[in-house]
Amino acid sequence: MSKNIRYITAFILLSFYSVSSQQKVLFVTSNQNTYGNTQKATSNHFGEIVMAYDVFIRQGYEIDFTSPNGGEIPLGYIKTKDPIHKKYLNDAFFLKKVKETLQPKDVLAKDYVAVYYSGGGAAMFGVPENEEIQRISKAIYRNQGVISAVCHGTAGIIHIRNEKGEALYTGKKISGFPDMFENKEREYYKTFPFSIEKEAEKNGAKFRYSRKGWDNFFVVDGRIVTGQDPSASSSVAKKVIEILKSK
Repeated sequence: MSKNIRYITAFILLSFYSVSSQQKVLFVTSNQNTYGNTQKATSNHFGEIVMAYDVFIRQGYEIDFTSPNGGEIPLGYIKTKDPIHKKYLNDAFFLKKVKETLQPKDVLAKDYVAVYYSGGGAAMFGVPENEEIQRISKAIYRNQGVISAVCHGTAGIIHIRNEKGEALYTGKKISGFPDMFENKEREYYKTFPFSIEKEAEKNGAKFRYSRKGWDNFFVVDGRIVTGQDPSASSSVAKKVIEILKSK
């Protein structure tokens, strides 16, 4: 074998290894477009998706999206003047992913090193009670992966149980959108199936949050990373990567 052929062969093998070994993160989103059975519109929080997505992509991770029904998901809370928002509003590859989210039955947990639950009002519906998504997240965690969530996305991990039947986060510090920032008199809140804060505490969590709010508050406890509100989206993603790289 000539020297040139050996170089070409080595390059091909190296390229194949680089692609095949790329680590993947699963983003969990919701198909819900109204608050409960009302006509009031809701959606997935665009910023909580793209701010974390951008961090993972820049570090070489591949992202897949799933939702309870698969297919297109509603997007809202968009800031067209924000450079990261604008970047992904014009990214055909990204937009195709959120228009063609995977059905849970088509997701193989073994393919992912972490799961990330984004928020927005939609996250309170469809995702928390979805047993297939719970199974996927539990398997990723059992395989030494990381579970992460931000804001109302924390609702998605509320009902996940371990082999003992306890909440996966029992005894651990977690965060999410706290009751003090919810407007409990508004119709939107009355449609929520539960309070994230109260349900987490009832299940044995040490629920933590900043009373200031919107100040990049997040907590890390083992392989669970959770943020209080949209301002923590990038930091949650960075901490997930930090944990993955430390293993």
